[in-house]
Amino acid sequence: MSPPDANPGAAGQSMRPLPSDALIVVPVRNTVLFPEIVFPITLGRPATIAAAQQAVREQRQVLIVLQRDPQTNDPTPLDLHRTGTIANIVRYMTTPEGGHHVICQGVQRFRISEFVEGYPFLLARGLHIAEPAVDGSAIEARFMVLQEQVREVLDLLPRVPPELRQTVEATTSPGPLADLAATYLDASPSEKQDILETIDLLPRLDKVSKLLAHRLEVLRLSAEIGQRTKASLDTRQREVLLREQMASIQKELGDEGSNKQELADLEKAIADAKMPTEVEAQARRELRRLQRTPEAAAEYAMIRSYLETLVELPWAPPGPKPIDIAEARRILDADHFGLEKIKQRIIEFLAVRKLAPEGKAPILCFVGPPGVGKTSLGQSIARAMDRKFARVSLGGVHDEAEIRGHRRTYIGALPGNIIQAIRKAGARDCVLMLDEIDKMAAGIHGDPSAALLEVLDPEQNSTFRDNYLDVPFDLSRVVFITTANMLDTIPGPLRDRMEIIQLSGYTAGEKLEIAKRYLVRRQLEANGLKAEQVEIDDAALRRVIEGYTREAGVRNLEREIGRLLRSVAVEIAEGTVQKRHIAEADLEKILGAVRFENEVAMRSTVPGVATGLAWTPVGGDILFIEATRSPGGGRLLLTGQLGEVMRESAQAALSVVKGMAATLKIEPALFEKSDIHVHVPAGATPKDGPSAGVAMFMALTSLLTGRVIRSDTAMTGEISLRGLVLPVGGIKEKVVAAAAAGITRVMLPARNRRDYDDIPDEVRNSLEFVWLEKVDDAVAQALMPA
Repeated sequence: MSPPDANPGAAGQSMRPLPSDALIVVPVRNTVLFPEIVFPITLGRPATIAAAQQAVREQRQVLIVLQRDPQTNDPTPLDLHRTGTIANIVRYMTTPEGGHHVICQGVQRFRISEFVEGYPFLLARGLHIAEPAVDGSAIEARFMVLQEQVREVLDLLPRVPPELRQTVEATTSPGPLADLAATYLDASPSEKQDILETIDLLPRLDKVSKLLAHRLEVLRLSAEIGQRTKASLDTRQREVLLREQMASIQKELGDEGSNKQELADLEKAIADAKMPTEVEAQARRELRRLQRTPEAAAEYAMIRSYLETLVELPWAPPGPKPIDIAEARRILDADHFGLEKIKQRIIEFLAVRKLAPEGKAPILCFVGPPGVGKTSLGQSIARAMDRKFARVSLGGVHDEAEIRGHRRTYIGALPGNIIQAIRKAGARDCVLMLDEIDKMAAGIHGDPSAALLEVLDPEQNSTFRDNYLDVPFDLSRVVFITTANMLDTIPGPLRDRMEIIQLSGYTAGEKLEIAKRYLVRRQLEANGLKAEQVEIDDAALRRVIEGYTREAGVRNLEREIGRLLRSVAVEIAEGTVQKRHIAEADLEKILGAVRFENEVAMRSTVPGVATGLAWTPVGGDILFIEATRSPGGGRLLLTGQLGEVMRESAQAALSVVKGMAATLKIEPALFEKSDIHVHVPAGATPKDGPSAGVAMFMALTSLLTGRVIRSDTAMTGEISLRGLVLPVGGIKEKVVAAAAAGITRVMLPARNRRDYDDIPDEVRNSLEFVWLEKVDDAVAQALMPA
């Protein structure tokens, strides 16, 4: 056949004859032609059109080769793959628009060895690759699997031509079937080229089978999704039909208005709720939607729940309630022992609320160790103000929706904890305690502490908008009280909105009074005993406080008292006793051996040991700093899980000691010839902070001078390289812990004198206080004579 060229003769006359052993190359962008496959190819580039026309003119075969990059418009030999397919041009066609198309039939694989230059199109020489012979059961097995896969794909594909099915069934050889499947497979040109380049039957069948398996999985999932969607549509049509039938049946039975009473009750509740105008308009709009919604619809229950929440909230402004300051003082004294400064601040708070009921009251935040009565103080404030009390626990909350609520578009949506607590309390002026505010954490659903910024801001919370309600709610009359164990984890902007009130730990005397007044009575009721049936003397209670508990609060003390009373309850229930007196001698039999020994017994009278004072989130504590020296090269070794700040304190302390070596009569060569090891027990407990500087200095001074530190003395304070003693925090907790441990003398920074009034009288009277300006004062007061 002759090509439809505009001037074919000119091209043929001007070009020298083609080599007989070379093939005309037709590069293609995205098509891979396999042997025995008939496939149309569109020609668009002048060189490609010229090559095809020359092949038709000379009735030669062509070599169909895939480009490496389909974007290349003028491919060179380097841009082509080295394996292609020899093909016969069955037909050459042109279109009225000027397009050129050829229909090619693949003949055989061909591997290019070299290209022939000097022609307007590409020519190539190479190796004709014959189809391998079928040999072995492994190939036959893979051939059968491939046949099944191809049949299943054809069954799942829509509108498959019957001729394609016939061709598949007529193909009885593995190679041609693999090539046929690869041709019509939804694979990338690079994957098809890989199959073309795979000559051996075994790996070629495996590659085609793997691609078919992936395609089958996609087709199966598509079919399953289609069936599920059709079933869902059928179910919805069935529901619509059933609802229409139900409506007709109700109309025939006269039950058409079965929910009219419920709607009327909701309408009356909306009218009686005294909602603001905006909120009432929203409620009536939702009520009209509810009236138009079929009762069986899922949206009916959602709208009804929303309206029930709206009408149950206390929208009406609360009436004025008198606050009796004397009665409030009596309630606080009856509920809590000690805490005089805290009670005074609460009385001031109540006095301001009494004089200015509409004023913006501060948000109080009680900060202190566990078990010191933070939550019960909130309950006492509610009693003193004669208001409802509600509590929201924020420990572990990491979702903003816990504060602001969920949007009603979600199934099972609820208001936030703030609105739910006010709804439960039934009063807009309740006392709302936000417990454990320091234990919130940001998560993938937002930061709840950021949501609390609006709640706890008196300037903003009058228009608080919960996501579920989607209308403003006035929180300005709610008395918010928060509690925390430590301030470090509370974000700065949130901490700035609250007035911090510190609650420190109780002394042993305060714990004794609390146990006698509250804990014993509470545990008697909890264990079904009467006051006349059991008596615990003061010596036994004090021994429980000192030997069986070690805490800032009184929770463990109450548990131990409960253990004592349960042992009595067993004896009374068995009938062996009618009344029991518990003395100190009975404790070991009931509670076991003493758990906490007095730390005074742990101290030794060897140089290099100093007693320091520490602050922890659960109260004060004492710690021992031990230093020892061994021959070496002047290294300082620090152990005991010390934090970075505490390690730096040790370095600073050693530098101060070196600087004062002459004053302290320490041989300078001692530092160069010795390694110094500082250890702070217990080794498993992490420790950090600058307040151990004085104790570190004294331990090193004691070690290097050979003079022992007084065993009745404990110390705290940060030091500078100039030898100054700087102030530290937590003085009250540290001093209370020192007194509880049997210490009789404490050395504190002179600039901490301001904290002296915060120390309980009982502790102040039992301790001798030494105030330090410089480390020289500590050396003079703490070291025993040589």
